[in-house]
Amino acid sequence: MSLIIKLLVNALSLIITANVIKGIHLYSFSSAIWAALILGLVNMVIRPIMLIITLPINVLTLGLFTLIINALMLWITSQLVSGFVIDSFFAALIGAIVLSIISTILSFIFKT
Repeated sequence: MSLIIKLLVNALSLIITANVIKGIHLYSFSSAIWAALILGLVNMVIRPIMLIITLPINVLTLGLFTLIINALMLWITSQLVSGFVIDSFFAALIGAIVLSIISTILSFIFKT
């Protein structure tokens, strides 16, 4: 049951982010659910590999390059899910920051 709640919290975070950021579009609730699921899988599989590969850059930038990695994961998700569109990489970058903040707040509220 906890996994379903986390999925719904992440989908709600994506919906709020899409409403706040102009370059991010979600066309249905089912697209939000699929995007949350795929984003979780992308973050579980691809993100650790990317973080290891970019470790020297991350050290040089004191971890700020992680924002670029998060934006890339969000953009990859948009490429895999129909009904979830990101217009530009800048929108993905701002969206990743906003998504992180909203997701943290909602996870705190719903205790996930």
